[in-house]
Amino acid sequence: MEDNLPAVPGGAQRHSVTLTRPVQTLRVKMVLLGSSGVGKSSLALRFSKNELRSTSPTVGCAYLTSVVHLSDVTLRFEIWDTAGQEKYHSVTPLYYRGAHAALLVYDISKRETFIRAQLWLKELEKQYIPGSTVIWLVGNKCDLDQDRQVSVQDGLGLANERGLFFTETSALSGDQVNELLLAIAHRVYECIGVQQGGLSEWQEMPLVNVHHRHTFNPFASCCKVGP
Repeated sequence: MEDNLPAVPGGAQRHSVTLTRPVQTLRVKMVLLGSSGVGKSSLALRFSKNELRSTSPTVGCAYLTSVVHLSDVTLRFEIWDTAGQEKYHSVTPLYYRGAHAALLVYDISKRETFIRAQLWLKELEKQYIPGSTVIWLVGNKCDLDQDRQVSVQDGLGLANERGLFFTETSALSGDQVNELLLAIAHRVYECIGVQQGGLSEWQEMPLVNVHHRHTFNPFASCCKVGP
């Protein structure tokens, strides 16, 4: 299923600075799957902090957050960046079960990562209930177009065949990364958020000082992690 990332409807924006904010914040669990070195951690950093820095191979799983403000609701993304190395393969399902959005990431300059993404898809399909997860095929490193081994048509063909959304990005330059997150936010809210029992509400909780039970830090918060 092709998604050309049209102009975001409803005036959606990230990190809104307007004084009037949506009263409801919903939790979205999003997982990134794919081979080691395809840029999952770099994409996660772009989503969370809109920055790029050198990263080491993820051990097990890394966790980040990002907030997206839509026209009538705020989505708080809990981003699980999974390790791509084979030795962590057996534990990866622990992280993507219950995900509302799953990104299957491959490197357009390495065809074996595209093939590997299809294997990740088969594993994911064993764990999710159709309609409960928005799945996006992401061809990363489109800045390496001169070294391309996976064509746009290949990506689109797989996405159309398997009923996925598809986008090419560059975590290095940031190209299409912000647009991708906004598109995912809209799809998740439209497909899952309006369902009964779809997305749960996230509420900020004060942390109580264990030594002074009647004081709290109004700037600290905690939340339940997981679906």
